[in-house]
Amino acid sequence: MSTADIKALTFDTGGTILDWHTGFTRALAETGRRHDLERDWAAIANDLRRRSLQKMLHLGEHTPPDYNFDDAHRMVLDELIEEHGMQAFSAAERRVIWWDTVHNLSCWPDFPQVLPRLRERLICASFTILSFRIIIDTARRNGLAWDAVISCEAIGKYKPLPEAYRTAARYLQLEPEQCCMVACHNFDLDAAKAVGFTTAFVRRPDEWGAAGPPDPEPNPQHDIVVDDFPGLARAVGIEP
Repeated sequence: MSTADIKALTFDTGGTILDWHTGFTRALAETGRRHDLERDWAAIANDLRRRSLQKMLHLGEHTPPDYNFDDAHRMVLDELIEEHGMQAFSAAERRVIWWDTVHNLSCWPDFPQVLPRLRERLICASFTILSFRIIIDTARRNGLAWDAVISCEAIGKYKPLPEAYRTAARYLQLEPEQCCMVACHNFDLDAAKAVGFTTAFVRRPDEWGAAGPPDPEPNPQHDIVVDDFPGLARAVGIEP
């Protein structure tokens, strides 16, 4: 693989760019305190993420999707509230968790300064299963300037379905091999690799908090493996 062949970096965004664990944990704990509830908020945050993700992966494989990631967060939060005896959470408080918190997530601190350097030479696109609105709002919140936002919400086929990756490349008017999928998740990178993308694994050891990520080690077929975003820039020939 020659990095000179790469024309675009397509970024997974939910965990690779955005720190969802801290956001969810803090919002749940703050709401719990108002109701004098004590729970393992970090574990509930991880369940909220895990179950929401399960509702999204492969969505659209057989029938057109009838919900997006915001809906998945709302549905799963309601399930967890019932399971953990948190029915005191009002509808307004629930919305703060599944909408306000998600749309105001902070990104990992090593990304914002590197993105402009990457964009000097490469197309940088958020390619995500998150909703368009989540990406729009978090970009504004964190001062991120994406060249493009490609949400599976528009494609109608969600990762890791191969049609999602092929369509993303087609939207950018590039061949798959000219695109490099950037993620901290092997399932995303493996699917991208299968349709011809170059792949870059960026470690995010804190994505799931103290529990640690479920797949922290990159699969051997990935073209680039780095610990941080400055390392990604150097790997594609750009000084961060």
